[in-house]
Amino acid sequence: MTTVIETIVGKTTRNELAAPETAPITAPYEKVSAARAQDRFTSLDLINSIFRGFVEMHGDRCYGDDKAVVAGIAYLADTPITVIGIEKGHTIRERTMRNFGSAHPEGYRKALRQMKLAEKFGRPVICFVDTSGAYCGIGAEERGQGQAIAENLMEMMTLKVPVISVILGEGGSGGALALAVADEVWMLENSIYSVISPEGCASILWRDHTKAREASVCLKLTAEDLLKLKIIDRIILEGATMIEELQSQLMATVEAYRVLTPDDLTERRYQRFRNNG
Repeated sequence: MTTVIETIVGKTTRNELAAPETAPITAPYEKVSAARAQDRFTSLDLINSIFRGFVEMHGDRCYGDDKAVVAGIAYLADTPITVIGIEKGHTIRERTMRNFGSAHPEGYRKALRQMKLAEKFGRPVICFVDTSGAYCGIGAEERGQGQAIAENLMEMMTLKVPVISVILGEGGSGGALALAVADEVWMLENSIYSVISPEGCASILWRDHTKAREASVCLKLTAEDLLKLKIIDRIILEGATMIEELQSQLMATVEAYRVLTPDDLTERRYQRFRNNG
């Protein structure tokens, strides 16, 4: 996934690269629009629908509490689970409070703190991802945004409990990957997962952000594309039975991974990412 832009640019210079003009450019960008829709369900919507007894934990024990990341413990059927989600909110007030789902470093540190507690007590971890990317403000950079994301990547790779990550809407760059180093990565059918936004990609390749539709084709960011590339493991169909399907699939997958030894679990996870691409 990280080589998509490099592969495109490697064929020619940015100035020589022509935007695709074929008809199918509409479909991927429609998925982008659906993933960004204001009325789309959020992490808290799914947490409250799938789990019971959710108790939210706050703070990173270092700087503060980032409301773009919700984390805590809950029950999946009768199994104690640590659940973490990047939350956008629905209304303007909620979205402003949640920073539109763009997490600060303390959000990622909060998530990691809960994952390490899950490892200590043997609880599987389920992550819900919906972010256009980590917050790139000066304050976030000063507080170690890059380091926080890197530490999550490193620690999740060796976490000795099952980890499942589900892309709900947008899965943007390192901000999404910081909660997606998992035994299995799933996507809802109208979600996207990419190293960069289509607008950002178009600005780099063609110096024209209006070519986002063309860029979305090049990026292979849809669930169908990423399943073919073996970047993700499953597509969850959206519709009336989505909650029931997601809940049953999570229960079955958690049980399947819990029988593995910690060494087998981490080795399998390591090989999964080594084989990407």
